Amino acid sequence: MSGNSIGHLFTVTSFGESHGPAIGCIVDGCPPGMLLSEPDIQPDLDRRRPGTSRHVTQRQEPDQVQILSGVYEGRTTGTPIALLIQNQDARSKDYNAIAQSFRPGHADYSYWQKYGIRDPRGGGRSSARLTAPVVGAAAIARKWLDEQYGVHVRACLSQLGSLAIAKDDWSKVHHNPFFAATDQDIAGLEAYMDDLRKAGDSCGARVDVEAHGVPVGLGEPLFDRLDADLAHALMGINAVKGVEIGAGFRSVLQLGSEHGDALTPEGFASNHAGGVLGGISTGQPITASVAIKPTSSIRKPKPSIDLQGRATEVQTLGRHDPCVGIRAVPIVEAMVLLVLMDHALRHRAQCSEVQTITPRIAGTRVA
Repeated sequence: MSGNSIGHLFTVTSFGESHGPAIGCIVDGCPPGMLLSEPDIQPDLDRRRPGTSRHVTQRQEPDQVQILSGVYEGRTTGTPIALLIQNQDARSKDYNAIAQSFRPGHADYSYWQKYGIRDPRGGGRSSARLTAPVVGAAAIARKWLDEQYGVHVRACLSQLGSLAIAKDDWSKVHHNPFFAATDQDIAGLEAYMDDLRKAGDSCGARVDVEAHGVPVGLGEPLFDRLDADLAHALMGINAVKGVEIGAGFRSVLQLGSEHGDALTPEGFASNHAGGVLGGISTGQPITASVAIKPTSSIRKPKPSIDLQGRATEVQTLGRHDPCVGIRAVPIVEAMVLLVLMDHALRHRAQCSEVQTITPRIAGTRVA
């Protein structure tokens, strides 16, 4: 199976299955000399891990990360960094009933038809559990980007099913179970999720992400555009079915006189482009949104087929997120961080000495 790596100069390759003994990744290309230890990585994993509230899966995984290589006397050596996370609370018997059939909306059918073999335990390789090591790898990128450029990436849940969520106070994101950038109507969100869980159903979500302090100049036309790589990475997250950069689909309704972000000596007048022009960062905040489908594993019975193609009915038991979009917030941040880290290193390799006569306008930084 290919397709398990992301990045060119900062490359992350993940391994493992949902119910295997462990999951992890190899991070290759991290610059040497940066102070790094498990406590630098663990906070991001703690935000993503299961069992943190009644609104997410109750699988109890501590997700304690181990650094196995690439660090000597507390500093990165420039060699591959291996991260390992033990699986400690798998309940494989929960999946015995669906080993001979296919869960609608899940990867069961497509994996089986492609490879002729699949691991039905928790979805095996297709499980969102495999986002944990990616979040760990992105914590390394987060630290380097902050130290080098002051880059700060943040995300929040902006819609839960049919409920739009206010975005008026980013300081609240880490103080409620929904990663909401507000303290308004959290009780209403909880009631919505409680009803959904009791009904044995699931819902989708929207996650918004912003990257501040991004240097001007990141990105490579034509096919390695920064926005193209961001879209590629964000679509690589389990259950993501749509990605918007900047104004996204709202651009359809805008006129050219409105959409084009005017330049002034004081800075850009707007940011409909989402911080990217011609595939290259402008120095403005990178803004994106992702649409996340409802969780496919639900208790409500749905029509399907078995291995012989006969009609059957599938009911997925076990422990699942009624809305995977909630825990997707740190994962969305992680994918943006990995892309920015890779492009920062690529820009540094080719264009670090480039200078122009035009001053960087307000809100931009020199790479």
